[in-house]
Amino acid sequence: MNYCFGVDVGGTTVKMGLFDLEGNVLDKWEIVTRKEDDGKWILPDIAESINKKIVEKKLTAEDIKGVGIGVPGPVDSRGVVYKAANLGWGVFNVEEELSQHTGVSVKAGNDANVAALGEMWKGGGQGHRDLVAVTLGTGVGGGIIVDGRMLTGATGAGGEIGHIHVEDNETESCGCGNKGCLEQYSSATGIVKLANRRLLADKEESVLRNTEISAKSVFDALKANDKVATEVVEEFGCYLGKGLAAIAAVVNPEIFVIGGGVSNAGPILLDYIKKYYTPYVFHGSRDALFALATLGNDAGIYGAAKLVLE
Repeated sequence: MNYCFGVDVGGTTVKMGLFDLEGNVLDKWEIVTRKEDDGKWILPDIAESINKKIVEKKLTAEDIKGVGIGVPGPVDSRGVVYKAANLGWGVFNVEEELSQHTGVSVKAGNDANVAALGEMWKGGGQGHRDLVAVTLGTGVGGGIIVDGRMLTGATGAGGEIGHIHVEDNETESCGCGNKGCLEQYSSATGIVKLANRRLLADKEESVLRNTEISAKSVFDALKANDKVATEVVEEFGCYLGKGLAAIAAVVNPEIFVIGGGVSNAGPILLDYIKKYYTPYVFHGSRDALFALATLGNDAGIYGAAKLVLE
């Protein structure tokens, strides 16, 4: 047993990697996520791709320690997924089903938690065993690692930090159905919402009025000292900094690792988060570190491989 596979199931593609037991990626590739028929082809397609790779590399099933898989939905400690809406999945044991298709051991987890495990192991959180990974993309994803292990929760919903309630006066609904969730303000789409609301508030001059609004354009304008962009990023930082302070009071992490598309803004992003984290956090977590994620889209396959090697 000298190898393992890491699998990261996304709504468009499934990312896959072949690893040795030291965590070196030997090959990586993608297949299309076939979501038709309530996603019933996804696991058979993954198994077929793994089996083809085993043949291609002249391996045998005995060479494979196992397959780790991260999926976009709550997954409990037994491998049961509790609905992955954007895949069409209901409630079933993903570990058992994929194992039946591949003939090897399978370990499963929520994709954000698995990505956090990857960043702890080989990314921005290396050297730390108590970590919160925050993914700022279309939504706000979170993964919490306590003493080197994923915090899963009773139904696999541990670490859903994007749905912490942070605003009582919100009138629009979050994708989860609630109102005032953190991801409505701290995701890429949330930043666009904050910017558009700010631009409608008055006629303040801003370069944002002459461009398509995106998280990138807001941070680019911030770096050019645009007043409106600065106010938007301050508001973003306030929501996220206070939200992370609340999380720190519960799990007391050594480090926050910030990833996702918004993290492409670079170190200036961390400055605005820390500005509002530090004054509000309990003193026991005030010295937590902040770092940018380094694995990018590969965090999920690394973390999935780590699941097997635990």
